[in-house]
Amino acid sequence: MAVDKKTEEVLKLMKMPDVIRNIGICAHIDHGKTTLSDNLLAGAGMISEELSGKQRAMDFLEEEQQRGITIQTANISMVHTVNDKKYLINLLDTPGHVDFGGDVTRAMRAVDGAIVVACAVEGVMPQTETVLRQALKERVKPVLFINKVDRLISEVKLTPEEMQKKFVKIITDVNKIITSVAPPEFKDKWTVSVNEGTVAFGSAYHNWGLSVNMMKKNNVSFKDVIDAYANDKREELRKKAALHEAVLDMVAKHLPSPVQAQEYRIPRLWQGDPESPLGKKLRSCNSSGPLVFIITKMMVDPQAGEIAFGRVFSGTLKRGEEIYLSLAKLSTRIQQVALSKGAKRIIVDEVPAGNVAQIVGLKAGKSGETVSTDKDVPPFESIKHLFDPVVTKAIEAKNPQDLGKLTEALKQMEKEDPTIKVTINEETGENLIAGLGELHLEIKEHMIQKDKGIDIVTSEPIVVYRETIEKPSEIQMGKSPNKHNKLFVKVEPVPNEIQHAIKNDKIPEARVKKNNQKEIVEALVEHGFDRKEAKSVKDIYKGCIFVDGTSGIVHIQEIMEMVLDAFEEVIDAGPLAAEPGINLKVTLVDAKLHEDSIHRGPAQIIPAMRQAIHNCLLTAGDVLFEPKQTIRIDAPLDYLGAISKLIQARRGQLLDTEQDEHSMTIKAKLPVAEMIGFTSSLRSATEGRGAWFLVDQSYEKLPADLQKQTVMRIRKRKGMKEEIPQPVFAE
Repeated sequence: MAVDKKTEEVLKLMKMPDVIRNIGICAHIDHGKTTLSDNLLAGAGMISEELSGKQRAMDFLEEEQQRGITIQTANISMVHTVNDKKYLINLLDTPGHVDFGGDVTRAMRAVDGAIVVACAVEGVMPQTETVLRQALKERVKPVLFINKVDRLISEVKLTPEEMQKKFVKIITDVNKIITSVAPPEFKDKWTVSVNEGTVAFGSAYHNWGLSVNMMKKNNVSFKDVIDAYANDKREELRKKAALHEAVLDMVAKHLPSPVQAQEYRIPRLWQGDPESPLGKKLRSCNSSGPLVFIITKMMVDPQAGEIAFGRVFSGTLKRGEEIYLSLAKLSTRIQQVALSKGAKRIIVDEVPAGNVAQIVGLKAGKSGETVSTDKDVPPFESIKHLFDPVVTKAIEAKNPQDLGKLTEALKQMEKEDPTIKVTINEETGENLIAGLGELHLEIKEHMIQKDKGIDIVTSEPIVVYRETIEKPSEIQMGKSPNKHNKLFVKVEPVPNEIQHAIKNDKIPEARVKKNNQKEIVEALVEHGFDRKEAKSVKDIYKGCIFVDGTSGIVHIQEIMEMVLDAFEEVIDAGPLAAEPGINLKVTLVDAKLHEDSIHRGPAQIIPAMRQAIHNCLLTAGDVLFEPKQTIRIDAPLDYLGAISKLIQARRGQLLDTEQDEHSMTIKAKLPVAEMIGFTSSLRSATEGRGAWFLVDQSYEKLPADLQKQTVMRIRKRKGMKEEIPQPVFAE
């Protein structure tokens, strides 16, 4: 009966958006997010106190239990009371490993606040920065929990003064990230501070936590903590300074409700007009407005089928209601609505705005989809991930009879995790799966074999390159197959400042429509684009820009969507080796079009445009850029020589080295092609004592002596002619 009573409380509070807190826990790998989640669940009476910190209740996948890491975001609703006022906390526990960073990004769309967990010993690590940046880009307000303080006391044996210095450094590092990434109006308001109560300390493993409010409320000091460890009185400390109380009090007091958060999140995340009637309903989290639900994650349950997790931003999610999916462009009906309880589901009739929920049986759904009751609702911005998939493997079924099952499993996997990119070639039967790193792909392979029961064979990892030019092209022509239409195009590199602004989300990526043109034009002008040219931009796609530079062409608007389709096609696969394009600005300079629309359909315009862009790229010297990863290596001081040798042997460069008495932190940049097997090489070079983390990703020109052989190798692998392609000039 206890569970039913809790469920009743959840259902009651769900209708009161002012007391809802949608929060995510995010941090570097192994800093204790899942252990903290256990404590919060134990505090809410959902698992036993003895098991909290040990059960890993949110890691319910077998793969997670075995590896001891969180792979998928799990979520759960619980009730917390502060000063006799009840709050509904919807908690999402997210992964810390960089290879599952896409899950963090998607979870951040559903929440309004984040508990950033930092280890007291290791401090702010590369992945702490990555997940915090992802949260701030989604306009999610952070608070800080410094975990593993017990290790400072019992292992490192720091004095209170030294501990204080350590805490100050962590808080300063976190605030540095907040002030550099947070929206301008929140740079100062969102920094964390002990005195303000937005920082808590503790040990998730030993179940205690402290904040300024907690110290005052329960009359407990830091001296009591040190005494508890010295005199083996941890049990008393746990009762006096309960971790769930310290953290959830901080969440209730300092993180926003959906009503407060949607006011400033909607204008940034939604493509529609925030001042329109729907815009106002979204901003005020109005549950009687039209339904607007954003899918942040898809999962497939063997019993229930496809399940879409997400956030209700407006209206009420109701069972049996007809809905429209804006990306899939189709209407369907909601079969079931449910709330999450870890691995379990609570089936409900409806869920109002401001809550996180599940739609059961939504086959066409995928991450980032906008679901609404009105076809004309402008969609939300697509969910953008910080890193691209750069490692690919060919994957095939050992048994030819399993081919259909494998294709189905890969499509399902791409739906569940959009940072995985699947390419299925129906002609050659080759399936390619691209991910963020070796571990990312290894876990996906394991899931196919174990969960789907399909025996598979995989190739060695393949690196995905990028095609681009380094100087502007001459104007080139593309002619339609029927010879009745001519398109004249030029291509040039995108200026550096614009590249960085697109990468950092300062300039939105989208086809330009009436509702987003003003925002895109202003963003381009702010970063150095000429205003007149900015008004002619029609598409920003994967970091590349399309400009309509024509004037006075009668039928230009009728062919524009086809021209943009061709532009995006070339960006997806360039002429040199069918690798994606990068940093290209394509301008349609002129067009000679047939009077009759029947002679300028897609079969004529798309090949003409594709040929024109191909000619520009090939005549201007299309080259391959390779992906590089900037990494941080932590190891004992004695291994500096061995690590330097390892980096140089893999065409890498040392960027920076920091040392203290016993250990060092090295920053290096290496080509992804040379990173295959890097983890085991680093282990051998450091006798198992070195670890590395991804800090950033970039693309740089592949050395000239490797260009031709790499192009040939890729073309051979893809079954293309083994020769450097030449421009095709129409007579």
